[in-house]
Amino acid sequence: MINTQQRSTSGSSLSPRSPSSQPYLSVSVTDPVKLGNGVQAYISYRVITKTNLPEYQGPEKIVIRRYSDFVWLRDRLFEKYKGIFIPPLPEKSAVEKFRFSAEFIEMRRQGLDVFVNRIASHHDLQQSDDLRTFLQADEETMERLRSYETGIFKKKPADLMQIFKDVQSKVSDVVLGKEKPVEESNPEYEKLKHYIFELENHLSEAQKHAYRLVKRHRELSQSLQDFGKATRLLGACEGNALGKTFSELGVKSETLSIKLQKESHQLLMNFEEPLKDYVRAVQSIKAAIAERANAFRQQCELAETIKLKEINLDKLMLTRSDKVGEAELEYKELKADSEEATRRFQTIVSLMNEEMMRFQEQKTFDMGLAFHNFAKGQARLANSIADAWRSLLPKLEACSS
Repeated sequence: MINTQQRSTSGSSLSPRSPSSQPYLSVSVTDPVKLGNGVQAYISYRVITKTNLPEYQGPEKIVIRRYSDFVWLRDRLFEKYKGIFIPPLPEKSAVEKFRFSAEFIEMRRQGLDVFVNRIASHHDLQQSDDLRTFLQADEETMERLRSYETGIFKKKPADLMQIFKDVQSKVSDVVLGKEKPVEESNPEYEKLKHYIFELENHLSEAQKHAYRLVKRHRELSQSLQDFGKATRLLGACEGNALGKTFSELGVKSETLSIKLQKESHQLLMNFEEPLKDYVRAVQSIKAAIAERANAFRQQCELAETIKLKEINLDKLMLTRSDKVGEAELEYKELKADSEEATRRFQTIVSLMNEEMMRFQEQKTFDMGLAFHNFAKGQARLANSIADAWRSLLPKLEACSS
């Protein structure tokens, strides 16, 4: 496993400051640049890779990537690494006017950096050929590879609607008794599913309130700025000791407005975004759970088919049918498929157990850091506000007396 050093946000990693003899892989997503115009506009990023791993082309490689390239990497890993929690991508902006705002671009850059470093620091994903391609291929190669992608994440809306209808139909069949659901009757598995759904609900609720805190800070910042401007004008109108005090009050208000604006940005980047990132991470875990359910269902369906084939083969052997040889061959092939399905399911279960342990450890660290940053920022802001108003009290008391 490649040595890594913990990054201070969201579980990403940097290369260790260790001797060059130690294997390392360091990735940075930097320099977002807007390219194109109108609906064709997009942001490109410089992805810088530094490594001493022999399978890479050299000690440093710089490539240009766009968001859809990161999507390609995520899709490829999801298709190939069943049972592993593929790191989530930062979401696209749902509102067109915010797509190219400086704040959104920086949030996405930071999210993409976290995404690729999580992959680079994962003991299985870091060995992926697709990761090496992503970090080294030229832009033309990446564009060609993107055009070949046919995973579920690339399906057209009509295809996704059909998938949704198929799921609805399956659910209806189960409810009406036409089909029995094939699910694991494993207490630990049920406990895992319950925990993940509960965690998603609680994280979503916390993220919603964090968003409201950011909004409140920004609104208070704007109110203080407007109030500061008004009291400064009032002070200029008075022109005496009272006017001077009003002017100082206005300056203090505007200074606090700037502090609140900065704190709202820190709150967004270091508190709300990590919470939102973990909501997306839980959705990735749910995708792995869905793959586990599919693998279990395939295993059961093949087992049932084998039983039917055995019955049919016994009948053919009793009647000494000339189709016995063909039936035996089909049975052997089906049994091999069934054994492979069982191995695949067991592998997914084993990987998910390891992934959950890793996820819990990282979540404890990341959430502890996020809430620590939140409390520290709020304490710092409260002290600044108290000090600012306290410094004005003697002058205001002098005016009122």
